[in-house]
Amino acid sequence: MKKFFLLGTSLALLACQQQSNTDFKTLYSLPKKLKEVSGITYFPETNLIYTLEDSGNTNAIYAINSEGKIAKTITISNATNVDWEDITKDKNDNIYIGDFGNNDNERKDLCIYKINKNQLNKDLAVAEYKVSFSYPEQTEFPPKKKELFYDVEGFFEHGNYFYLFTKNRSKGFDGTAFIYKIPNAPGTQKATKIGEFKTCDNYNHCVLTSATISPDGKKVVLLSHDKIVLFKDFKGDLFHKGSQTEIKLNHFSQKEAIVFKDNNTLLIADEKANKTGGNVYEFKLK
Repeated sequence: MKKFFLLGTSLALLACQQQSNTDFKTLYSLPKKLKEVSGITYFPETNLIYTLEDSGNTNAIYAINSEGKIAKTITISNATNVDWEDITKDKNDNIYIGDFGNNDNERKDLCIYKINKNQLNKDLAVAEYKVSFSYPEQTEFPPKKKELFYDVEGFFEHGNYFYLFTKNRSKGFDGTAFIYKIPNAPGTQKATKIGEFKTCDNYNHCVLTSATISPDGKKVVLLSHDKIVLFKDFKGDLFHKGSQTEIKLNHFSQKEAIVFKDNNTLLIADEKANKTGGNVYEFKLK
């Protein structure tokens, strides 16, 4: 067990756990059409996941059934896919698209689109509103190579706020990640940095690619290519002030998407690369 400082005076415990391969199983392959899945969200009532692809792909979201088939394609008519990196929903089943991929830390058009649940039965939908934002700590576009902290691939909606977890692309990667909080309301909103934490100093194993919160709000899980980071026992939305546990998945691939299926079960998706991946997996927390 390893202790390290977070934000100067606060401490967290980083416990490392390894679960057996039987806890990580393949459910189905994604459609061949969807090679660059970058986020998933789950609807238990219909057993559908909704997904999207990132930059260079169309401005559409896809409903996938339990056999891995596309049940519906919904094009968002008034939204542009600059770099869609994650998808989530609120407690009322409205969907949100995170257009905040920012590999070079140069963007000034970061935003989140709201898709009302009533639009999900249409082939051509309209985003109800757009939330535009920027990071107050970023003053250069791009920053120095050692300060490329402002890419994001993971977020969720909770308590009428969005919580964003940054993907560190800095030279000399040390696992530092920021947490930002943004009001879920139309127009330009202020992104507030509520904390930071560290994973490990190996980019391929510890860079963050997706985020999710359990239905009961008691667990937050962050995804990397071969492990997850689990936050528990936090108060309010200070997720990083609770316990921090690293759980090895014993499976390496370009994992880009994670969501809770229930309070103890996760769904994970990866991109198809070099004849591997392109699947949806299930992983049960112990």
